[in-house]
Amino acid sequence: MDVAEVKSSNPQPTVHGGGGDTLPAVRFSNEDILFCIDVGRETLAEMKVNGPNGRPYTRLDSIKQAIMLFVHSKLTINPDHRFAFSALGKSTYWLRKEFSSEVDAALSALRGLSVDSSSSHADLTQLFKVATHEAKKSRAQNRIFRVILIYCRSSRPPQSQLPSTLKLFTLDVMYLHDKPGPDNCPQVVYDTLVDALERISEFEGYIFESGQGLARALFRNMCQLLCHPQQRCIQDELDLPMSLVKKSPAADASQGDENTVVSIQ
Repeated sequence: MDVAEVKSSNPQPTVHGGGGDTLPAVRFSNEDILFCIDVGRETLAEMKVNGPNGRPYTRLDSIKQAIMLFVHSKLTINPDHRFAFSALGKSTYWLRKEFSSEVDAALSALRGLSVDSSSSHADLTQLFKVATHEAKKSRAQNRIFRVILIYCRSSRPPQSQLPSTLKLFTLDVMYLHDKPGPDNCPQVVYDTLVDALERISEFEGYIFESGQGLARALFRNMCQLLCHPQQRCIQDELDLPMSLVKKSPAADASQGDENTVVSIQ
């Protein structure tokens, strides 16, 4: 178990001879984190960054990099967190079912990831069933369970049937999408994902989106997901990274597409 010192909403200070407060130690559970990575054809969309060979990275390339950044960083914070990996074609299937704290296990799972161009629609029902089952096993070990869904489809929202037992795990979503157009409805997809998150998530779940093809936006948001679910503020109060100087309204407007976590249009 992690032991961290945090200020509670109603701290009870202990005053010593010289004055001052001490913060009570609060216990946080180790995490079991299941990544679910969309492998639909829209993951082949190009990002606005080139690889060593001069060719642009695809969304899937950048997603793999962002996940490894997350895994390395999370294990640096606490080496007892564990990870498993699944992919989302028409439904969810395992890439690596065994939860592990080994970086090599994460690398091996991601190497086995490939695009399924035949899947146009996605069903999250199996993902939620698997997460509910695995969350019960994690709870039996005094751990908490989290799903990080990375979704890339803009043409239609995912389908899902929510499990009968809710609030057993935390759901985070990273949504990479195309611009709205005649064949795309990213706002509808986003709203569907928000609805599922709010109904199913045990602790405060975060959802981030980007339609700009910027790898740095993906990496930044994945770093925000490092936050332990038991230590989170609500997303509406999340304002990271914080600027050292107050931005002008014009600057905020010019960067709105990249920084927003609420509206896509």
